[in-house]
Amino acid sequence: MPRGVWLAALLSALAFGIYASFGTTPLPATATAAPSLIDSAQAFISETVKSEPEPVPSGLTAVALTSERLKASKPLMGQAEARLIEIYQLIGQAQHRQALERAQSLVRDHPNFQLAHLVHGDLLSLQARPVRRLGDVPDTQALAAAQQLATLREESSRRLRALTERPPEGGVPTQFLTLSPQSRHAIAIDASRSRLYLFENQSAARPTSEEERAPRLKLIGDFYISVGLSGIEKTTEGDKRTPLGVYYITSTLNPANLPDLYGVGALPINYPNPLDVQRGKTGSGIWLHGTPSDQFVRAPQASDGCVVLSNPDLERVLSTVQIRTTPVVIAPELQWVQPEALAPDRGQFESVLESWRQTRSAGDANALKGFYSSRFLNQGRDLAQWWPRVESELRSNGSREIQLKNVSVLRWRDQDDTLVVTFGEVAMGQSRGVTRRQYWTREQDRWTIFFEGTL
Repeated sequence: MPRGVWLAALLSALAFGIYASFGTTPLPATATAAPSLIDSAQAFISETVKSEPEPVPSGLTAVALTSERLKASKPLMGQAEARLIEIYQLIGQAQHRQALERAQSLVRDHPNFQLAHLVHGDLLSLQARPVRRLGDVPDTQALAAAQQLATLREESSRRLRALTERPPEGGVPTQFLTLSPQSRHAIAIDASRSRLYLFENQSAARPTSEEERAPRLKLIGDFYISVGLSGIEKTTEGDKRTPLGVYYITSTLNPANLPDLYGVGALPINYPNPLDVQRGKTGSGIWLHGTPSDQFVRAPQASDGCVVLSNPDLERVLSTVQIRTTPVVIAPELQWVQPEALAPDRGQFESVLESWRQTRSAGDANALKGFYSSRFLNQGRDLAQWWPRVESELRSNGSREIQLKNVSVLRWRDQDDTLVVTFGEVAMGQSRGVTRRQYWTREQDRWTIFFEGTL
């Protein structure tokens, strides 16, 4: 085999997508072994398509089934990933010549896309000599080569897992109890699948019924991402972990003022948020950002704690979202439900928030204080220091009806149950007010506020 082909095939030996999970299973060397390829495809489908209600059929039918599932998701992906998935499908259908042509085109258009080069090398190997096992090319026993091969296998496996275990049609992540139309878009990140989901918010502008208050999120983007080198659940400055929780995009950074490491731009988020601060978490500078010019994407776990997208995918996000109003949920694994399933939890909290509104409208300081937790700090100041200012405001304004507009409620559940609540507060008869954000937690089976601030 020419040295150029060896280099292209280095770390490859069929270590992509459909075959990434099969250890050292012998694999065919030529296009004459299509049944074995189909068997491998079927094994992958059986392992990864958890949500399929019917038993997975065998052979070509199984591949066709997955192809149909993926077909609907391709418009949501980045263009390069969609082309990669088409190559996977062609291989699963034993159409190796067409797959090779597509792979050659993909690496020509994206010369820094390592996983595409891996697939291209595999297909070249199939044309030249038998491939006895995964990684059966020169020099792959070297530690660095073996580690890179394992990383690319993991990237490939996560891409296909995310694309076969699709969100249900019309489904929303459970964190989104309700989302104000002021938030025109939203982001949810599933760390287990290395995936960022970008939504357009289609919620009613002035909801009047329970059905209209349900979040209506249209999935418009679905992108591979990388998280921290040490994984998720950031707690400490420099731990190289990505935080988990509910955040908001705070600004956008001009790539002209950034090192090449960050690619085409960056979107900082508000880590640490008030819940993080209350828990003693440290660190800063958590961004959604792009990749260096010599990389198409990064490994599933490769950043200092940021969420990293390919530059083309980040450009899509940058052109879509808005600062300050776009929520970013980062979860170990997203759980999806139909919007109507969130109605009981949403209704229960709405009654509590309405009681808070009525009490504040009445100007009753003693009654209002009962809604606030004394266990937590507010912007670094004890409740005892902060509360006199609230009392002074209530005395100054007296009893006046206030309205809550554009309410968003996002829920975060781990060892605690937390709600991040954002709304506009406007006094009756006035046209302008303040935008308030509160953090509520369940204490002794009741909701209390442990942070409150204005935006």
